[in-house]
Amino acid sequence: MARIHLDGIAHSYSPSPESDPDWALKALDQVWEHGGAYALLGPSGCGKTTLLNVISGLVTPTQGRVLFDETDVTGLATEQRNIAQVFQFPVIYDTMTVAENLAFPLRNRSVDEGTVKTRVAEVAELLDLSGDLNKRARRLTADAKQKISLGRGLVRSDVAAILFDEPLTVIDPHLKWQLRRKLKQIHERFKLTLVYVTHDQNEALTFADRVAVMQGGRILQVGTPQELFEAPVHRYVGFFIGSPGMNFLPCALDGGDAVVQGQRVPLGPDVLAAAAKRPAQAYELGVRPEFITLDGETGPRLDISVGKVEDLGNFKIVTASVGEHRLKIKAPEHQSVAPDIAAVRLRPDMVRLYADGELVG
Repeated sequence: MARIHLDGIAHSYSPSPESDPDWALKALDQVWEHGGAYALLGPSGCGKTTLLNVISGLVTPTQGRVLFDETDVTGLATEQRNIAQVFQFPVIYDTMTVAENLAFPLRNRSVDEGTVKTRVAEVAELLDLSGDLNKRARRLTADAKQKISLGRGLVRSDVAAILFDEPLTVIDPHLKWQLRRKLKQIHERFKLTLVYVTHDQNEALTFADRVAVMQGGRILQVGTPQELFEAPVHRYVGFFIGSPGMNFLPCALDGGDAVVQGQRVPLGPDVLAAAAKRPAQAYELGVRPEFITLDGETGPRLDISVGKVEDLGNFKIVTASVGEHRLKIKAPEHQSVAPDIAAVRLRPDMVRLYADGELVG
């Protein structure tokens, strides 16, 4: 497994990039440690697949270097980087059996047959393919074929990294959770360096130790699922992570308070000190729906008016307004929500201040 260093990487598909929109990947510098599980998360067109292809060697970056354990591999072809790749659609040999497909990457590298049989049996058991080992791949479902593709990526123990490009897209929804869990177990067992591309936050947050959230060719934040949820460093990260996403309420600063529609929310001294060092054109309070209570007795108070209540089975989403601004609240399923509720409480340690879209403090 390798430590991957993306040193000043940037890429443009234009032969003569001149302005910011010409760059599919804006300049970035990242280090991904040996044996880590990482996810690249973002919407279509944000640059995540381009970045994965730069790591794999399918794309040579316009600027910067790719280092595997301090060895510069930027100019090396994909097959010279000692990586495994799993794509969105299964890449297997239909005429081979499941066992032959799993064994192919090993036999292609002249691994001894004893090791081949051991690894094939081990990976087949992990992916629940043991009963299909002697079946021809063409007779299997799309789900099973993608599991074979996953297995071909996992069967080698000597790879520098395994790269996954939206590998669960064709998987039946009820199997996705099982396969994410399997991949997590495999990572914990073998400590492989894994890089996983997806637009699905549930996939990213349940699979990876650290998630890189991307937008417009930039990595906005790399963090643990908890860090991304509790302290998003950028407004976009707060909005993109979570369902519903973080609430953002325009505010002004006055003394030690943020003022929202004439209502005062106290800010901590560290936040105030940080805000004093970075004047901004626009300030916003950020608070997640999970950290707002309808019946709390402590914490900053905001007067609201309730709009609609959606019962989603195991919780309720309350849409309210603070003056002209919308507020989403996540309430327990058992809690009754009266239409005349006039105020909510915010959990003080989970209120964030943003200046021009970036976290303060």
